[in-house]
Amino acid sequence: MEQADFIHLVRESEIESANDSAAYRRSVIQFALLGYLWVVGCLVLSLGVLGFVVAQAVRGQFRGGYVLALVFALGLLWTSFKALWTGPADEPEGIAITEAEAPELFKALDRIRRKVKGPAIDAVYLQDDFNAAIWQRPRFGMLGVSVNYLIIGLPLLMALDKARVMAVLAHEYGHLRENHNRLSAWVYRSRRAWLKLYYSMREDDGPMAAATRSFLNWYFPRFAAKTFAMARQDEYEADRIAAQLLGADVAAATLTELEIKAAWLSDAFWGQHWRSAAQHPLPQGPFSAMQALLRLKPEPAFAQQALRQALARISDVDDTHPALRDRVEAISGERPGLPSWSTKGAVSLLGPKAAEWMQQFDARWCKDNASTWKQHHARMARWQQHAQQLRANAAHSSNAELIERARIERKIDRQAPVRQLYEQVLARDAQHPGALAGLSACLPTSDTALQQKCLEALWQTAPSYRPYATRAMVGMLEAQAKQSSYDAAAMRLWRDRAREAEQQQQEFFDRLQQAPVFQGTRVNDLSAFELADLRGELALFKPISQAWLLSKPESSMPELRIHLLLVQAPRLHEEQRSELRRALYADIDLPGMLLVVCVGPGEPASEEEARRHARQPIYLATL
Repeated sequence: MEQADFIHLVRESEIESANDSAAYRRSVIQFALLGYLWVVGCLVLSLGVLGFVVAQAVRGQFRGGYVLALVFALGLLWTSFKALWTGPADEPEGIAITEAEAPELFKALDRIRRKVKGPAIDAVYLQDDFNAAIWQRPRFGMLGVSVNYLIIGLPLLMALDKARVMAVLAHEYGHLRENHNRLSAWVYRSRRAWLKLYYSMREDDGPMAAATRSFLNWYFPRFAAKTFAMARQDEYEADRIAAQLLGADVAAATLTELEIKAAWLSDAFWGQHWRSAAQHPLPQGPFSAMQALLRLKPEPAFAQQALRQALARISDVDDTHPALRDRVEAISGERPGLPSWSTKGAVSLLGPKAAEWMQQFDARWCKDNASTWKQHHARMARWQQHAQQLRANAAHSSNAELIERARIERKIDRQAPVRQLYEQVLARDAQHPGALAGLSACLPTSDTALQQKCLEALWQTAPSYRPYATRAMVGMLEAQAKQSSYDAAAMRLWRDRAREAEQQQQEFFDRLQQAPVFQGTRVNDLSAFELADLRGELALFKPISQAWLLSKPESSMPELRIHLLLVQAPRLHEEQRSELRRALYADIDLPGMLLVVCVGPGEPASEEEARRHARQPIYLATL
């Protein structure tokens, strides 16, 4: 199903739910039963055909043509059995926690269970990510009795105080509540069960599995769209329960703190931890350091920027969870603002074994990341060597070399003093966009006049930097408004500019997406060092067999370097290739803008086209 069709069906379900909730729920039941009816019908048909063939054989009237019927019946029976009975539920990953080990945590869970009037939690697992979730799985497939797992992330317990952790757990327990129509819980389980079946069948090449895939390709997207409004409403209801049990102020502050600290972990902590590979050839466990840092208040500038980014996101069809703004406004009726910060954490809920479990997570992380850490250590050594070479040639450095040196030194150390390098470039070229952006980013917060001058110059001369310039200027003006006088005229101007820049950027992206892949491409313009660094990054993505790189300049934004990366990953199916592209966008760090296109059958580019336009690949995986 095309994304536009899926969105259309989701909107229809939301309208239907808003206009007549009872009729909407009846239609959900009917459509859900259609899926079960198809599975049961296949089961009955397979048993009927199998019974007929066996009866004919018993009578001595078995014919050669019945062999095909027997194969058909057995294949259909296996597929139906697989759909209805998927075997015992997989245990979640992580460390299983017992009540004897963490009595305080289980007492808190029991208090929440009694207030919510929900079922018992069958098992609690501790994981190493910044999350918490209720995982409700049927014991024996789609029709089995459910097992309720609670999954808690150790970083979440480090980041929030006990009251806010309880708000998170109350939200998750809200998905199992008894005082709500059981249809929501059934739909919640069915969405997960159909999703698992949908993906498991994609790996099965049998003829009956192909027929099942055809049905699932039609049914599952429509089922997901049909039930989307209910799943979204279920998230609001779970938030409401958390607010009812812990207070609206606690629930709202919890959501906001979670959003900001998740951004801090992603954008600040993990980058800082991996940069420590420069001094440590062997991997270092992250969780002990993480606990100490999560107790600290985030830097005000970072917190403000993370909050602005969170508030800019809208509730869409990619996730049944609403956006932060909608969730907080539904709870408190107010726009989200920076919360008071947790300072103690809630690791003590885990009892005396918390330190031991933290060490286990550290040891496991080091083991899992040993090879990647070794590669990153070698890569940072190359960065340091290259930076040293650039320093040695400082007297004869070009603008491009000065910008590259500043970029490399900031990758090695986020606090590296590179201001002088940008100022040296601007002394030669006062409108150099890379130097203007770099200087504005490294200036102290007290030097607002120079920062504003840089951002104004970027707006006037470099269209590709306008989104950055408007974000930085609006953030600066908002910070000033809290400390001194408020320049309302400047704020209106830059907010108008921000909307204009966002529209221009979206139009630019749309043009790039709609244009033929190889239109206007040229030989890539990376330096020898940048190419070597890119090869090192691509080596971390094991599914990639080879990659090509081209430059794709755009006349409307001449200052922007656009890189077209073509990757071939023949062993991945369509969804996995999409995940690979998302990972490349998140992890590949090139100066400029990156476009990633997969190469292969059914993709926008073929291997023949890649070879014709880019000639030799820049990367070949080693066997």
